[in-house]
Amino acid sequence: MVGLFERLDRGRPPPTEEVAKQPGRDSPPIEKLLDWLVNHWTKPTISAREIHHRGPNSIRDRQRVIDLAEILVRQGRLTPIKTRRRDMKAWQIVRRPGGEG
Repeated sequence: MVGLFERLDRGRPPPTEEVAKQPGRDSPPIEKLLDWLVNHWTKPTISAREIHHRGPNSIRDRQRVIDLAEILVRQGRLTPIKTRRRDMKAWQIVRRPGGEG
């Protein structure tokens, strides 16, 4: 006799493992920050304070925010801009055509 679940699985294709496009819990913080900047931040510039207060929860440490932003500067995704205070950090977001930020 065939069980209920075996009958239900007959017409179903085998499960495939799909990798989600959005960064999950185990993705690196740099990917989380970039994803957040591209998909959730609409302004052309951002400051360390704004990332610290409104960014992904896992990177809400001030020094970590600055370190990750410097990595994005080296990758060409952010450009440092002059601020009104010397102790303030802010960047211009480099949006790439084609929907990739």
